[in-house]
Amino acid sequence: MRRREVVALVSGGLDSYALVACLLRSGAKVRPVYVRCGLRWEPVEQRALKRWLGKLRVGRLAVLDAPVRSLYGPQGHWSLTGRNVPGARSPDSAVYLPGRNLILLSHAAVYAARHGISTLALGLLAGNPFGDATPAFLNAFSRCATQALGRRISILTPLQGMSKTTVVRSTPPAHFALTFSCIQPRGLRHCGRCNKCAERRLAFRLAGIQDPTAYAS
Repeated sequence: MRRREVVALVSGGLDSYALVACLLRSGAKVRPVYVRCGLRWEPVEQRALKRWLGKLRVGRLAVLDAPVRSLYGPQGHWSLTGRNVPGARSPDSAVYLPGRNLILLSHAAVYAARHGISTLALGLLAGNPFGDATPAFLNAFSRCATQALGRRISILTPLQGMSKTTVVRSTPPAHFALTFSCIQPRGLRHCGRCNKCAERRLAFRLAGIQDPTAYAS
């Protein structure tokens, strides 16, 4: 029987690692896609992504370019400039990237249709506060993409009922150390001070699992 092929939208982080591991356990053939938007942390993130994808032995990574500099304004968004990056005490809403999932899904849907694939997968978690992560948005996008591309486009979110702590507890930990979640990297290391580093630290602590991450501070 032919395995279902899935385009998995991935970053370098824990959620994407858990997503790919989940899809592989389900028997899917995973085609990973990374959408490069020109954000400051992407070179380090992409390096990490290639390392752990290699360990999981999935298909070759496809990189799609979708630069957001012209969309995010002439003054520059924190994700582009590195100024006023949301810190450890900031709320989740502080790390909002305008239109993030809309941009990612649009590119991935066209890529999938061009390769004869009908299913996209994202590593969205429970409690995501943004409008472009809701079931209503994803259902509407699926309908829109299907109409635009002339091919059924469905969206899987197998982690959507899970917190990051649950993700850490339920995912094989062998390659956690290779994942990358920071939005203010120090060289190749997690800064240890940003919103995403704080989220990562907390998830490991609540899961009762030793955090293998090398933080700069």
